Amino acid sequence: MMRSWKSLRGAMIALGCALGLTAALAAPAHAQKKYKIFLSLSYSGNAWQSEAANIVKALAATPPYDKMVDLREVISGTDVQAQISAYQSMIDAGAQGIISFPVSPTGLNRIIKRGCAKGVLFFMYDATVTEPCAYNVSYITAGFGENTAQALVNELGGKGKIFLSRGVPGNSVDKRHTDGAMSIFKKYPGIKIVAEYYGMWSDQTTQSETAKALAAHPDVDGIWAQAGEDGAIKALLATGQKKLIPVTGENSNGFRLALANPDYQARGLKGVSSGSPPATAGYAFKLMMEKLTGKRDLKVHNIQYPLPWVPASAVKLCTSDKFENGCNTFPEGKVPDSFVTEVFQPTLLPELSLVTAQEGKPTPGATIQPLPAEVVAAPDTPGINCSHCNPPANLYPLTKVQPTVQP
Repeated sequence: MMRSWKSLRGAMIALGCALGLTAALAAPAHAQKKYKIFLSLSYSGNAWQSEAANIVKALAATPPYDKMVDLREVISGTDVQAQISAYQSMIDAGAQGIISFPVSPTGLNRIIKRGCAKGVLFFMYDATVTEPCAYNVSYITAGFGENTAQALVNELGGKGKIFLSRGVPGNSVDKRHTDGAMSIFKKYPGIKIVAEYYGMWSDQTTQSETAKALAAHPDVDGIWAQAGEDGAIKALLATGQKKLIPVTGENSNGFRLALANPDYQARGLKGVSSGSPPATAGYAFKLMMEKLTGKRDLKVHNIQYPLPWVPASAVKLCTSDKFENGCNTFPEGKVPDSFVTEVFQPTLLPELSLVTAQEGKPTPGATIQPLPAEVVAAPDTPGINCSHCNPPANLYPLTKVQPTVQP
């Protein structure tokens, strides 16, 4: 009797499994579970990080992704161990994809490798990691550091005292930018770095740190800055001195407005706006979704995003909510000074708008458009996007500006 009951029970289980499988195969697409995606931020203290996160949220809410994605956001801070713990929790929660701004290029490798082994896709935006299974989508190997450094050297005629306003210590972005800049500054013995400080990619922190440096070195001749450059401008203006100096920085709207200000130009402000586009987060997210949904076989793991480049002479005000007709800056009052302008990319991200960057809401009427088939491979850069690799012979090529002063 016992054997008979077991046989009957086994048959019932087998029949149930078969019926369940048949039902799953026959279920309509809308009944399928959504992809569980985590947005993992480390540093979140500036407009750039907010805009990048908002872009991902908006794309996840844009049809048809709105029916396909379960997006969850986690902010872990600048501590490596905290982001490791966050990644582990995401993996344990059944993440299928993790899109992230990583705090360290190497410190997260072990947990990323563990996640990859369980089938989790890791896509890093802007900042990078050296774990080979992860995908890095970044502009940092496109040459911000070396090109802006050469632009500053050109403005100073090859000599002068300068400040280095850096980002977040230990991050791949800060390291690559500074290494690139130093590759240029070291060629010019007349360039003297009299102050070096971490602005934490924050306008407020950069303004405070620049003010301290100005108090100690009021005779400075130029400033090389990463994100937070609008704070450097405000620190200069707060001194009350009529004379201004050349400043190179990133893409804040306030900085671009300052570069185009005729009064500031007459007082000595020169420079170029370059640096990090928050739109890289959107590009990384769309690449991840195309891979998750089987629309893309992505063999390249280090993908390069184009470097923006807007000298003072090229700043052009927009008359609408978009970059069109060659414009690249919004009028004063349209957006905060800290707003990072590079949120649009018509070829890669036609779905984006001001509302996506500012509020994390989808553009009304927009639908997700396919990406171009080709991606641009980033050069192997040891300690930035690979570990045991050979860098190109010229790791820091000038692509946007050429020396007008010979070393």
